[in-house]
Amino acid sequence: MKTPINPGDQLDHYRIDGVVARSRATTVFRGTDLRTNRAVAIKVPHAEMESDPTFFDRFHREEEIGKSLDHAGLLKVVADDHRTRPYLVTEWFEGQPLRQILTEQKKLPSERAVRIARGICDALGYIHNHGIVHRNLRPEKILVGAEDHIKLTGFDVAAKEGAPRLTFTSLAQMVGVSPYISPEELTGKRGDARSDIYSLGVILYEMLTGRTPFEETDVFDRVLKHPVPPREIDSTISPQLQEVIYRALEREHKNRYPNAHDFARDLEHPDQVGVTERAELRDWKKQRASEWRRVLSYAAMVLIPLLVFGLLLYFARR
Repeated sequence: MKTPINPGDQLDHYRIDGVVARSRATTVFRGTDLRTNRAVAIKVPHAEMESDPTFFDRFHREEEIGKSLDHAGLLKVVADDHRTRPYLVTEWFEGQPLRQILTEQKKLPSERAVRIARGICDALGYIHNHGIVHRNLRPEKILVGAEDHIKLTGFDVAAKEGAPRLTFTSLAQMVGVSPYISPEELTGKRGDARSDIYSLGVILYEMLTGRTPFEETDVFDRVLKHPVPPREIDSTISPQLQEVIYRALEREHKNRYPNAHDFARDLEHPDQVGVTERAELRDWKKQRASEWRRVLSYAAMVLIPLLVFGLLLYFARR
């Protein structure tokens, strides 16, 4: 059993300065690279996890993918050849997880939500062009810094061209049945770049409305049902922005934005987004009308007997 790491300790040429976050499997520390005196983030697996081959594969995958990428929207991995134990070092980024921001603010103004989404599109476009699909895109994996500059994290279940396939079963074991997973991945198909587009569509929906599209829906109903239209939740959302969300959330991946660049273009130029009469909106309106008719029917079933009883009582007393 390896000695636990605590603030004040030294790990190779890194000084441990404090704890940033803990999970079931790892602890993330803020540290200092004593060679350069620069701040870094250090992710250290818990000792009991190092013997888990599935976890070790994920941990190694995250490091290898990180070493191969260099983009302003991604945390840069610091490569070291000789380490006394497994750990991952990245640049330090002053920011908050998007999840924390949404927890505190519930939802964001359209302008800010679009700005953050455009930053995510830029980072996604870069990784997709390098043959990598994130596969676990959600607010916990997005850091937001000054002026809403973003950094994507969490490439431990990312798919790389030529790598062994992760089935839905194995993906679910790793990340749980996330509300951000695309319909094709829910049905066991291999995700591609358009699966990340779907996940970003869910995140944009949540940033604008304060909820995910299918919060009250059984997980597998996502392949059958339509979400509440964003403008029904917040009428200040423009019809063009609602259309952008719908294009990202298409059930059939072939109907979504083909790439992150096209997604970003529509976010940047909403005046050029044509708003169509969507079947999703018609179906939702029919569903809502049907629900209202059902409510009125139930109300009538209760009120009519009461009304009859009241009339009988009225005439009986006359």
